Amino acid sequence: MKLSEIYAFLDKLSPFDTQEAWDNSGLLLGNADDEISTVYLSLDIDENLIEKAQPNSLFITHHPLIFKGLKELSSNTYPRAFIKEMIRKNIALISLHTNYDKSHLNAYFVEEILGFRISFKEGFLAYVDCELSFDELIAHLKLKLNLKQIHTSFVGKKELKKLAICTGSGGDLIPFVKADCFLSGDFKYHQACEAMANKLSLIDIKHYESEICFANSLAKHLQNLNLNAIISVCKNPFQYF
Repeated sequence: MKLSEIYAFLDKLSPFDTQEAWDNSGLLLGNADDEISTVYLSLDIDENLIEKAQPNSLFITHHPLIFKGLKELSSNTYPRAFIKEMIRKNIALISLHTNYDKSHLNAYFVEEILGFRISFKEGFLAYVDCELSFDELIAHLKLKLNLKQIHTSFVGKKELKKLAICTGSGGDLIPFVKADCFLSGDFKYHQACEAMANKLSLIDIKHYESEICFANSLAKHLQNLNLNAIISVCKNPFQYF
């Protein structure tokens, strides 16, 4: 299957023109006329994925490997070393980032991973109506995400009626959240201060843990294509002790 055909399929599934202005989703490496038979689906690219990948294949990732402008490929710093090795093996790259967050990933995470039902969506925010105590929600998240500890910013409202959820890093959305509790990752200190002032509880569900389901969520959409789709699980860059 030609790379251009795969790109067109993904563009129809989750239009690239819906990505945020600062994002860099789309075809980042490869030629449109390349013939592709094997596709690797992964949240990110790491050394293990590049080493094991077959030549002339395609990586489809959530996070773009090339995000900001690169003026040279002369060093072996990230992401240059990865890019050079992918070129050597003729591996193409397509990334589905903020466009896929809005079209599929948030919903998949909320419903398939957490087991909630979305009542409505606003951009990156998925809202859930619930009847849970704060402690019950923490226990549920620990079980579903296999987390031994969870960072929270609790404002004192123990009985929750409405949750807002955003995979990845959603701290900049705090001013727009209309819920009792906001679940996302990568919350910063001053964002937590802002949320407390707004009487909004926060639960940090971690960036990796909330988006590692990307490959599985996309794989089901590729089932009818004549491709060998392989799910690759990248390593979490953080460890917990």
